[in-house]
Amino acid sequence: MSLLVDFLCRFAWGIAAGLVLTSPRVVPGGFFRVNLLVVLGLATFAALLARNALPAVSAPAAAAAALAWCGSIAWFAERRRSGVLLCVACAVVLAGATVLVTLTPRSGGEVAFAGASVRDGLPSAGIAILSGLVTGLTVHAMLLGHWYLNAPGMRIDALRRAIDVALVAWGARLVTVAVAAVGEGVVRGGDATAVALVSLRWLTGLVSLPILLVMSRRTLAIPNTQSATGILYVACLAAILGELTAQLLAVGASGGA
Repeated sequence: MSLLVDFLCRFAWGIAAGLVLTSPRVVPGGFFRVNLLVVLGLATFAALLARNALPAVSAPAAAAAALAWCGSIAWFAERRRSGVLLCVACAVVLAGATVLVTLTPRSGGEVAFAGASVRDGLPSAGIAILSGLVTGLTVHAMLLGHWYLNAPGMRIDALRRAIDVALVAWGARLVTVAVAAVGEGVVRGGDATAVALVSLRWLTGLVSLPILLVMSRRTLAIPNTQSATGILYVACLAAILGELTAQLLAVGASGGA
């Protein structure tokens, strides 16, 4: 259960961060309103599940849900300044919840991530933040691409920027995985399940994802936002599958969560 709470907090944090990085001068307020409701759903689900699995995370997750709800109302009322501030507050609270989940003691007092066990929780907390950005920003870019159906006159620069930011997050994530692989070794003992998970993790989240993001960005040069969004749908699957697999590897390395 804690694995699901962890993923929900990371996912919600990433989407909220994407909203903070999106200019309300280019993107209509309706986009912020609708996607804050997505954050509301993720945070509420995390708060409910955390009541038993991770009680300390339930309160910040619920607070993030409340902020997302207030933010959606602000955007509905076209209160741009209040809407932006509430997006920032929601993202900060969700980042804190993500860190709190990661710092929860695991087996042997260790926190593990992507096959590398470390006793100091802070590096793993930073990696969890990056993991949420990879997933959330990729989904954010897809949702933004889909919004062009509602606002066909919206500038394509907004979607290009969203894809670029997702690529930056992927690059930072790749560095952390590479450092962990060199320092600890990704697979120990030749376990078949571990090999399969690591292979899946690399093929989806670390190899396929950047290819799909670049393909989507190149498609915008035509320009064709519908085709770019279709590619982003696949990129979302790659990002989610890759990061979920990384979490499973973390649980295996720590002996369960």
